[in-house]
Amino acid sequence: MLPHLAGVEIDEVVRSGSELVVVARVRAVESRCPTCSMPSSRVHARYRRQLADAPVAGRLTRLWLRVRRFVCQNVACSAKTFVEQVEGLTRRWARTSETLRRMLTAIGLALAGRAGARLAAALGMPASRDRLIRLVRALPDPPIVPVTVLGVDDFAVRRGHYYGTVLIDCETRRVVDMLPGRDAAPLAAWLDGHPAPKVICRDRASSYAEAACTGAPDAVQVADRFHLWQNLAVAVERCTTQHKSCLDEPAANAGTPAPAGEAAEPTGAMAERRRANHALVHELVAQGAGFRQIARHLGWNHRTVSQYARAATWQELMVEQKRRPSLVDPFKPYLIRRIGEGCLNATVLRREITAQGFAGSYGIVRKFVEQYRTRPELASTIRPPTVRQVTGWICRHPDNLGDRDTQRLQGILDRCPALRTAAELVRAFADMMTHLRGERLAAWIDTAQQAALPGLARFATGLTADLDAVTAGLTLHHSSGPVEGNINRIKMLKRQMYGRAGLDLLRKRTLLAR
Repeated sequence: MLPHLAGVEIDEVVRSGSELVVVARVRAVESRCPTCSMPSSRVHARYRRQLADAPVAGRLTRLWLRVRRFVCQNVACSAKTFVEQVEGLTRRWARTSETLRRMLTAIGLALAGRAGARLAAALGMPASRDRLIRLVRALPDPPIVPVTVLGVDDFAVRRGHYYGTVLIDCETRRVVDMLPGRDAAPLAAWLDGHPAPKVICRDRASSYAEAACTGAPDAVQVADRFHLWQNLAVAVERCTTQHKSCLDEPAANAGTPAPAGEAAEPTGAMAERRRANHALVHELVAQGAGFRQIARHLGWNHRTVSQYARAATWQELMVEQKRRPSLVDPFKPYLIRRIGEGCLNATVLRREITAQGFAGSYGIVRKFVEQYRTRPELASTIRPPTVRQVTGWICRHPDNLGDRDTQRLQGILDRCPALRTAAELVRAFADMMTHLRGERLAAWIDTAQQAALPGLARFATGLTADLDAVTAGLTLHHSSGPVEGNINRIKMLKRQMYGRAGLDLLRKRTLLAR
């Protein structure tokens, strides 16, 4: 006998079409009143309940259960009669057995609505997607236990419109709770209503810092090392952009090369717009206008105004235009060598690189060769690395660079003292982060500020506004790694629900799905 049917006596099993019908009755002689808990054996009436039960061998199963309505013998009880329930099998008003309910709930937690409904139907438990979601919503929240190391970060419920805050127990790597918004108030209220953690791992957002100071003033705040390194990489990219002229190989510089460390002045329509917008924003800031006020006045996004206002010069706002890839890119070194040998016949060159795996047309090769016919001096040039490439070389561990990249980076650093200083600062910061030597942070900030490099000086100054948390992040072993992993899991759960991922449902699945 199946365990959940231990409280009933099966009278008959009938096959009805594609279904299996189990006719049964309750074994117990008496039952307890659900209102006053007094037992009763006085039967008032009998009737048959029809319940959908767990499938047998993939076949839909119906349970025809004969139950009794008892008279409550407690004259003071408000319930005059009541229907008996079988523990682990039935509940009031339910049309499914508890076993089937648990199975459908588990499917809803794992796969949500659409995919869960398809799987349930294939297993002989047909249920609509709405029903699966209702079962998930009806689940009680798990109890919240005291947390020693709390991780805090934001996530997008709907990117660009609506965000939430996720709280993680960094020791068990479990989600503790999810809050609406990413402001200070919800987190501060949560911390005030629960036992205060000893450590709070967070990113460098000012709202979470404010909430931690308000709701858990005695907790040690730890700035996440991943975000620190990410911010440093952005600063290095800005510095590299300002010294882009140093990235050209010596043989590629036409005419008199620009002095080391001196960047070429950007030109064009984009540069003129950046120059005018930068001057306008700084003029309004000087008049005492706030960022949001300027954004409403100009009809811009608040983040755009912030970028203009925080940039010391308009050149910092210029970004390198991404070059579109071409089928001929992998074969350019070979083509340049052959052109340098004097071969400018596009038909011959296409035939040669086709033998090496080129799958493009003759026109692509001809267009590439044509520029060397009009400017023969280009045949000896090498395309300079992009700003993004050089930033990656500087921020990457030297052991993870190839020999060619190491040589090119070293050549750039030899030509540009400013980028050499930036690379030294990055190596020093990486050493602090890797070996948890946060006591060196103050000296590093002084060195970076004295170097006065674009991007890096601003990054160093920004660290002073959150110095205690950054120092703790570079000293303690705690980090927001478990938080980032759970945010990836939240993204997966959100995408499973095809637009139904409201915060309440997303919270249920995140807290309960394993």
